Amino acid sequence: MGEVAEKISQKNLDRQYVETFTNSAEFGIISQRDFFEKNISSLDNISGYYIVSPDDFVYNPRISNLAPVGPIKRNKLGRVGVMSPLYTIFRFSDIHLDFVEKYFDTTIWHRYMELNGDSGARSDRFAIKDSVFKGLPIPLPTLPEQEAIGSFFSDLDQLITLHQRKLDFE
Repeated sequence: MGEVAEKISQKNLDRQYVETFTNSAEFGIISQRDFFEKNISSLDNISGYYIVSPDDFVYNPRISNLAPVGPIKRNKLGRVGVMSPLYTIFRFSDIHLDFVEKYFDTTIWHRYMELNGDSGARSDRFAIKDSVFKGLPIPLPTLPEQEAIGSFFSDLDQLITLHQRKLDFE
């Protein structure tokens, strides 16, 4: 992953951004206010939070039934926010974002994490060193193939969502 992604560690030192995001295994990156129905962070502590831009990816080390090694999700909110330094934020270049997003929706990458990480002292968190995390292998077909694969699965997701909505109204 290190060849196509860079870790983002830009802090919100001047408190330019006040909306705090969270990374849910079920819902992806969402506003903390929407997820918890209140703000967990405060203006006093967000200066140490990392800035998350649209299309940045975020690794949440919190494990759950839906994310046994923690979820990796893409910021699809279309706006900038901040996240706790407990999260790992990274940005891809020279890769189709829909493709890599769908890759992280699979469990294929979990094996690497299981072999190279640790649940550590806290049983609800997964620990992996940054240098090891950067070594996470991502299969990279050609860019046109990535685009075709990513678009196919995005279209399929939209079709499934439409059918689910249709069933909800029947």
